[in-house]
Amino acid sequence: MNRSKCAPNEGAKPEGDVPEEVVPEATGPEEGEGSTPSGADFLQLDPAQAPRGGRADWLAERLRAAIGDGRLPVGARLPPTRVLAADLRLSRGVVTAAYQRLVEDGHVAGRGRAGTVVVAAPPTTGAAAPAPAPPPEAAQPADPFAGEPDGAVFERLRGAPARIDLTPGVPDLAAFPRAAWLRAERAVLARLSAADLGYGDPRGAPALRAAVVRWLARNRGVRADPGEVIVVSGVAQALGLVAQVLGEEGVRRVGVEDPGSLGVRQHLARAGMAVAPLPVDAEGVSATALAESGVGAAVLTPAHQFPTGVVLSAARRGALARWARGGGIVVEDDYDAEHRYGRPPAPALRSVLPESTCYTGSVSKLLAPALRLGWLLVPPRLHAAAVAAKRFADLGSAVLPQLVLAHLMDSGDLERHLRTVRRRHRRRRDAMVAALAAHLPDAAVHGAAAGLHLLVTLPPGAADTALASACLERGVKVQPLSWHTQRPQPPGLVLGYGARTATEITEGVAAVGAALRALRPRRGGRDNGQG
Repeated sequence: MNRSKCAPNEGAKPEGDVPEEVVPEATGPEEGEGSTPSGADFLQLDPAQAPRGGRADWLAERLRAAIGDGRLPVGARLPPTRVLAADLRLSRGVVTAAYQRLVEDGHVAGRGRAGTVVVAAPPTTGAAAPAPAPPPEAAQPADPFAGEPDGAVFERLRGAPARIDLTPGVPDLAAFPRAAWLRAERAVLARLSAADLGYGDPRGAPALRAAVVRWLARNRGVRADPGEVIVVSGVAQALGLVAQVLGEEGVRRVGVEDPGSLGVRQHLARAGMAVAPLPVDAEGVSATALAESGVGAAVLTPAHQFPTGVVLSAARRGALARWARGGGIVVEDDYDAEHRYGRPPAPALRSVLPESTCYTGSVSKLLAPALRLGWLLVPPRLHAAAVAAKRFADLGSAVLPQLVLAHLMDSGDLERHLRTVRRRHRRRRDAMVAALAAHLPDAAVHGAAAGLHLLVTLPPGAADTALASACLERGVKVQPLSWHTQRPQPPGLVLGYGARTATEITEGVAAVGAALRALRPRRGGRDNGQG
């Protein structure tokens, strides 16, 4: 049987990203035979299922799904583009474009002659396999958007199945620097003594406290001594410790930004604090409202206010300093300070008010929330009480991850990772802004200059909790702005983009737009989700 084309020259230069195998070029049916069906044994891919003009997207989505459900685990090698193109009878450019989408998403990477290798799985937004049906009498999961949010509402939302999760507060988890973390872990274990495996200092490992001081000096302009740093299990624990210490000082009411984080209000309430709403405008928290509130402390996000994204202005900083000199305590959550795209860095309040500021940050938005590692600095007069609160809370955070993080900070790996994800987050931010313009043209977009989320405010008449519920029915998770407000506000949504690909973001925002259009005929009810 004669072939119309010969196999490529075995000495030809291989493809740039993978070593090529010698394969025949795809041809039409041979004389006397029927048409040869296209398709590949690899993942049972059938190009007949691909839409015309969207074959690269179709192939990228199939590969992404296989990585997500474990059929292509981390370390698996993809077929060379020429081989897969021949199997599918598609142009090699289509396969190359699909692979490039996965490279940009951080799921695969070219390894030279080792080929194109899976390096990270996308975050899952639902169960990989369907759960068994509950018995008829079992209670079904409650709609997280029904009624007022309680202390477990975030867990219920995280547990709700969805195709696309646009809730805020999560970075690109697929970009977690696994190789750098493993190198650091090996280096730490190689020099770890037996004594290092015992109970540690409740303030945290000395190596991490020193690394945090250097990190804050380089990146946030904060000067401190390692002895001032308390390593905590994220900002949530820091807030609980500070609330406990302030309560011992006689503070019973704390000011919080409005709009501002529901989670912060919940943690303070759990610690026995009453919260007073402090209005936020284009310059940040209202200094007048703070002065008139009578609170002893205020929790603020001055570098990137959650959820509006505004930066505390110089005038407001001056007024805040005057308030603090009168005895007030600022609790500074340095939220999203490292994720900047279109504006200069905003200095930390701790750098100018060290005697009045409890400063906290974490690596939850830098690396991953699962690490549960952060830091807390308090004014000198509160330090001993804060260390005691940490000691009796858990005897100190886990030491091994602290030492690995210290290695990443001091080696420069963490800063290299930040530069990488900042570029990726910027592209995803741009994709969300473009999708919002296309699918929610009447919405106003806030906070695009920094962070990992956008605030979208909607025209009057929309109930944002009803809209969030309708989005979840369409397989997309969002958070209603009304969750994060205490006073009446325009309806809106808080949409995270850090953990999703550009394709998913576009699809998710399109579903939000469709849900909003479907709800518009329904008038009445709650105007902003607050009753």
